[in-house]
Amino acid sequence: MVLILSFKPKIRPRRQEHYRWMREGTPNFDDRVFKHLKELEVLAKRNVKYVYTTTPIIKAIEEMASSHRSLLVLSAGKFAGLITAMSIVNYLGGGELYSIVEKRHGYNLYTALRDEPVESIMVKNPVYVYVDEGINEALSRMVLYGAGILPVLTRSSEVYGILTEHDFVSYLAGLVAFGAKVRDYMSRPVVVIPTGSSLKKALETMTYHGYRRLPVVEDSVVIGIITAVDVVRFFNPPGIFERSISGDIREVLEITVDEIMSKDLATVHSEDDLVVAVKTMLSKDVSSVLVVDEHGVLEGILTERDVLYAILAPK
Repeated sequence: MVLILSFKPKIRPRRQEHYRWMREGTPNFDDRVFKHLKELEVLAKRNVKYVYTTTPIIKAIEEMASSHRSLLVLSAGKFAGLITAMSIVNYLGGGELYSIVEKRHGYNLYTALRDEPVESIMVKNPVYVYVDEGINEALSRMVLYGAGILPVLTRSSEVYGILTEHDFVSYLAGLVAFGAKVRDYMSRPVVVIPTGSSLKKALETMTYHGYRRLPVVEDSVVIGIITAVDVVRFFNPPGIFERSISGDIREVLEITVDEIMSKDLATVHSEDDLVVAVKTMLSKDVSSVLVVDEHGVLEGILTERDVLYAILAPK
């Protein structure tokens, strides 16, 4: 089932999906998971990319465009917040942060990127975990709060490392049970955007639903996908300045999603074994796979978060 929506649709945002765990309290994770995990000191990535509260947004975009979906933000050497690809989507046309571009910069793309500090758009109170709290707490917090990125801190608020859904899925991929079907864990209906839609509409739809990916469809057949990371890379200088003749961001936001979307799709079928979907994700280094029928009609989407649920509490 494919649901083509205009802005402010009536579908319940999938970002609230983690409430299914909260209704039952702390998830009852499968004990076998923890036999395959080491302590946070070992798992947390140490080569953390970070910026400062005073760093211009354009510098953050340049750093994120090189494949980092998020950056930790420091102030006086201490953890202060998080900037994600979705922060950029919100700021450059998707949500309430766009008012900064409108009111403070008069829609001027150059000053909005070069003069505005990261502090203006960062997530100031993200979910995090202390390095001495352990794997169980880290996984519980990630699942309960729907946090795809989890900063790992010392008790003095210094950055120790970072954990992501991708890290856990990669570590635990071998625990996915054979026999589990994609249809049992995929999310549906899928919020999509029609081919020919404006970039502005795509950013608004992403922000409203809290999704960082939108399949692009034509007559219910999926022909591409646009992600928050695609948006960051599109706004990466100097290319973005070459696209804007007037310097007015509204001009840029009128281009169609077809110009930005990726046509190299990672797809599976609903009756495929979940193991096949995970292998596809890892081999293509993507965070989701699209579930299509034999005609290319979109039936669902399976994300790293869905896989993590399947591993932690298999049906």
